[in-house]
Formats: sequence, C-alpha cells, structure tokens
Amino acid sequence: MRQSGFSWLPGGPGRLSGVKLKLLGLALIVFMVASAQQPPSKVPPPIPANAPGTNAPAGGAGVATFSTTLNLVTEEVTVVDKNGKSVDNLKPEDFVVTEDGVKQQVTFLQYQNIPDEPGPALQTRPETPTVVAPLDKLTTTQIAPEAPGEVAHRDRRLLVIYFDMTSMPQSDQIRALSSAEKFIQSQMSPADLMSIMKYEGSGVQVLCDFTDDRDKLMSIIETIEVGEGQGFGETNNDAATSTDSNSFGQDDSEFNLFTTDRQLAALQTAAKMLGTLNEKKVMVVFASGINLNGTNNQAQLQATENTAIRANVSFWPVDARGLVAMPPMGDGTTRIGSGANAMNGAMMNAYVTRLQTTQDTLWTLASDTGGKALLDNNDLGRGIINAEKSIGSYYILGYNTSNSNLDGKYRKIKITLANTALTAKDYRPGYYGNKDWHKFNSTDKERQLEDALLAPDPMTEITIAMELDFFQINRAEYLVPMMVKIPGRELVLAKRGGSERTTIDFIGEVKDDFGTTVSNIRDKVDIKVSDATAAELAKRPIEYPAMFTMLPGTYTIKFLARDNETGRIGTYQSKFVVPNLMKPEENVRIPISSVVLSSQRVDLKDALYNALKDKDRAETTNPLVVDGQKLIPSVTRVFSKTKDMYVFLQAYEATLENSRPVVAYVAFYQGQNKVFETPPIQATTPLGGTWHSKPMPFRFTVSLADIKPGIYNCQVTVLDPGGPRASFWEAPIEVIN
Repeated sequence: MRQSGFSWLPGGPGRLSGVKLKLLGLALIVFMVASAQQPPSKVPPPIPANAPGTNAPAGGAGVATFSTTLNLVTEEVTVVDKNGKSVDNLKPEDFVVTEDGVKQQVTFLQYQNIPDEPGPALQTRPETPTVVAPLDKLTTTQIAPEAPGEVAHRDRRLLVIYFDMTSMPQSDQIRALSSAEKFIQSQMSPADLMSIMKYEGSGVQVLCDFTDDRDKLMSIIETIEVGEGQGFGETNNDAATSTDSNSFGQDDSEFNLFTTDRQLAALQTAAKMLGTLNEKKVMVVFASGINLNGTNNQAQLQATENTAIRANVSFWPVDARGLVAMPPMGDGTTRIGSGANAMNGAMMNAYVTRLQTTQDTLWTLASDTGGKALLDNNDLGRGIINAEKSIGSYYILGYNTSNSNLDGKYRKIKITLANTALTAKDYRPGYYGNKDWHKFNSTDKERQLEDALLAPDPMTEITIAMELDFFQINRAEYLVPMMVKIPGRELVLAKRGGSERTTIDFIGEVKDDFGTTVSNIRDKVDIKVSDATAAELAKRPIEYPAMFTMLPGTYTIKFLARDNETGRIGTYQSKFVVPNLMKPEENVRIPISSVVLSSQRVDLKDALYNALKDKDRAETTNPLVVDGQKLIPSVTRVFSKTKDMYVFLQAYEATLENSRPVVAYVAFYQGQNKVFETPPIQATTPLGGTWHSKPMPFRFTVSLADIKPGIYNCQVTVLDPGGPRASFWEAPIEVIN
C-alpha cells in the first residue's frame, strides 16, 4: 500500500534538502500458509519399537518410522477395568479401532499417567505480589507446538483458562478473575499445567503458555485490566429494552450477528492453537453467556465445535453471572423499559428468555465437545475443579485413516479392546473429514473466507496490490479512496454460457489503534469478458475500488480476495495513517492531500476491468473522478514512455477569506540533479458543493516521451507566492520503454 509522505519547508520554493527518501511502493506479503480448511497439523508421539508399521529391529533401539501424512488421526482414550480403575501397559494390538465400520491400524500409542490424587498441598503465595514490569502487562505469547516425534507435556494435565471479556460486565470480570486466582493459589495440583487466554474484541491473546509456575500465573491474572472488552458486546432490542425514541436500533440485529460470530470464532482460534498438542486439553471458558441469533450463527457454532473436536479440546463454560435473581422490572444495571411491558409480564419473560438463550449456547458448546457447563452457581471456581477432575490417566493413540476422500462428511469412530473385560471411554466419537473446494456449499465458502480473515497469517495464493489515499472533506473527516489491483492472469476463467466469466469474493476490515473495527468490506463480483478480450484481461489487472470516510488516526486494513473457480485466496494487510491537517502547527505550511500518480484514465461506463458492481456508488464524491472519467492510481509507480503520467493532489485553506493563489509544480530528480520540471500551475478557486475544507485541485499531465528509462525521485512542490508557506511531497518512480 502506498501512503503519501509529507515533508515541509517554511521557506520559499526549491529542492527539499536532506529529505529522507520514502520508499512507499507496493508491499507484497510473502509468507505461505496452508488453506484455512485444513485441520491443525498433528505431531505424532514416538512410535514404540514393537508398534505395527515400524521398521525397528526387535530387541534393539532402532530408528522409528514416523507418519507425516495429512490423514493422521489422533485420539485420547481412557481405558478402565470392571472396577473403574485405569489400566496401563496396553499395546497397539490390544486396541480395535474402526472408522465408519472399517478397521484401522494403530500406528502409535502412548500412556499418560496422571495422578488421581491431588498430591501434597502447595505453599501459600506470599501476600506481597510479585512485581511485574509495566511492559509485561501487554506481553502476549503463543502456544508452543510440540517437537516432531515428542509429547512435550507427558503425564501432565493441560488446563486453559479463557476469559471472554466482551461478554462480561465489570462485576462478572471481577468474579471470574477472583475464581481463577483462588484456584491457582490453593487448588492447583502438581500435575496441572495451565495456560491463560483472553478475548477482548480484537483477537485471542495467549497471555501465558502452559506452565506450573503459580507466581507467574498469579501475576498475569493480576495484570488483566478489569473493564477490557466492554462495549464490544451485544445490544438488546426486546420487550426488556427501553423504547426511548432517541435510541438507534436499526442495525442491532446485524451487529449482534457479527458479535456472536466473533465470539465463537475466537473460541475456534483458541482451539486451533491448542491443536498443535497431542495431549487431551480442557478449556474453562468464563463468559456471561453467548447469545445465538436464531439459525444465523449456526454455521460458526458448528465450525467452532468441529475445530475443538479435531484438536481434542473440550469446552467447560462457566457462566460468570452466577445465580441470577431478576427483579420484575430489571436490576440497577438495566434501564427500565416504558409502556405496558413492565406491567403485563412481557419484560420479565424477555429477561428469562434472554438468559436461557445465552446459557443454551454455553451448554451446547460443552455438550458437543465432551465438557460440562457450570450454570446458575455462585462458586465459579467449581467449574475449574470439574474440568481438572475430568482428566485422568489416558492413552494417546493414532492411525492413518484409510478414507482419503475429500468429501467433508462425518466419520464415526469406535474404539474397543480385544480384552472384553476392559472398556474404552472418553474419546471423541468422530470427526469431519477434509473437503475439496468444488464440493463446498455456500456456508462452507463463507466460513472459509471468515476463517482466512481472522487467521493471524496471510494467504498468498493470489497477488494483491493496494493503494490508499486521503482527501479532506471537512475540518474533521477525510475521504479515503481504496484501489485494489489483482493480476488478471491469476484468475481462472471458466467457459459459461458462451462467454468467459469469473467470480471474485472480497472481504476486509479496517481497525483503529485500539483494535476496534471501524469499517467492513464484503462484496461478490461477477466479471464477464468476451472471447476477444479474454487474452487482454490476462495481461492487465482487475481493479476493485472502495471508499471510506474516516477521522484522523492510525489504522490497519486487512483485505482478502478469493477466486471462486479454484478457491485460491490472497491477503493484503498493512497500516496506514490519516493525518490531521487542521492542527494549529499546520498554519506554517500548506496542507495538502495524498498525491496520486497515474497513467490510466477510464470512463465510468467501462466495466471491463472494474470489479465494482455499482459503478455509480459514491463516485459523485470521489475527487479522482472528473467529467465522467476516473483516475486509476498506479500502485507500483512504474510508467511507460509511451504513455503520459497524470499527477493529482489537493491543497486546502481553512477559510475562504484567507485563501490566496497557490502555485504547484512537478520535478524529477536523480540524486541532486534536476532532470525535468513542469511549468507551475496556479490554483485560486476552491471547489464548491459540500467541500467545506475548500480544496484547490492540481492536475498535471506529464509527457514521458523525452525522459530516459531509469529510476527517479518525483517531487511535488506547493507554494504560497505571497508568503513563506510551502509543502513538499516526494516518492520514487521508474520509467521504462
């Protein structure tokens, strides 16, 4: 992404001395990641020397053969005798594993011996807490994956404490944090390893990897700020809600759908992180309920549960509200609704329905993943103890499934013992297989895009280039046009109905410095070209424009494009800054907008390379559109001698009374040598209409026919002939034949 850079000189016109060259060209992301639809990779534990399928010689310490295929399936299973006691010393041939009725060969087996007794009491933590450096409060880490052929946490119980800060008000956050502190300080077993995670709206943060250091865990709990995540929860619009005529609730339902999906997707992300470990994991989820909005959140709920099942994670939700006593007209945290609802029971019924709905989601997450929810109980620590006691001694076994079909269907697993006196229990009964892109339904495709958007790593199967510019609208707001370019050769064109066509899905979001989403993009574009122009399209980019209205600040944009013919996805992510041109210190210089460099003007009626479905959408306010033609920014800033280069920018005056003629010109430099300069252009009349910031536009057409091929520094100089004010902008460009 290109972000215009500013450098200022209070004196008159001239070359900007000592200005650091800003290389603000195309930023290409080069990290390769696997498809979001693939399951978390499993690292197999060491294979015993006598395990089926190994090449180790009998009686020796031979080299084990490890399986690294994507068809590897691992299970954690508890084996007990008739008296309910755990059984050890079993071998792979003692297990009978079937998948959809087909017998599978167990390739590795390892026993996890976890003590059933709590062990000796741990020392009480000193009253004086460990001093934590201020920077440690914001430190986040990752779940360390296991090394190949190794189980890192052998004979240990893995517990995860997860705080959904967005769903809990401050009082519930305090109760949840206090319960976790009590467990760590006085109830944690020597066999326990604990990890701490939280979600406050901007993503899942791993505050601590698995550890038994109680002082470290306590310090992390104490540094979690109460009140984090508030404001990201749902808004309610039912009979229990105030009917104030000044309230705005038109988009509440859409906002709630997105919020619930994010809460569930955060749990899915946490489960994926834990999927890199082969051991059994339990996640204690502190939340004040999660509200499903009818069937609209079912796809994300199913995706979250499937991910947890594949990662061998069980959810143990704890309702941080505890035992709720609801007064008929609401408690002190709720604004009383008006009308007859408070008197005819409708308000009370709405309270009860809302509470039950949010608890049903917690119960479903627990039931479908092998956990148990703690509801209507003021002893929140009981939920952690229940989760801890659920993990006893167990076996980790694995096999390579014989079913290689990428159909995405559910595969039922059954585990028994050759010795019928023994019983296998507490294992997952099945999983969903991988699915080929061409077998995706609409729900699968939507889920793939959202998973890719939430993924921390980018996907680079499609190359994406982007430019963001800014133009002042008024004293507070700025128009930010976005131009995305995708090479046409990367899109697969399929023959349909006698013409070439491809469909592209776009999804993206813009977040501020606090992690709050300030704008979203979601679009699907069907691009059609004739046979005569299909070859030309392969040589030119597809262009997708969009616009935002934003306040000054630092933002991060993440944008994805997917070719619906192949499922290939590209990601673009970068930070950009919208400056505040109205600061008092700006009076010593001439405020200017982004400088747009281009070699292409297109008619708005020409939709061949423009992916925007509604060509008239917001184009009337786009400063890059003049007389029905749109200036297409050059993202790479590479220009051919055979075409003219267009330069566009705006200068601003705070008031019309103080506006004076402003002069601008463009120059090319190589080092300190000026090789080209345009005649100066004077602008005196601000644009009319709704442009309260009184922009004065400058448009240059630069002929490159006489410019030698090479790399130049393009500088735009804006001057006030009657005063000392001046502004300078510069960026590198390349001229080719």
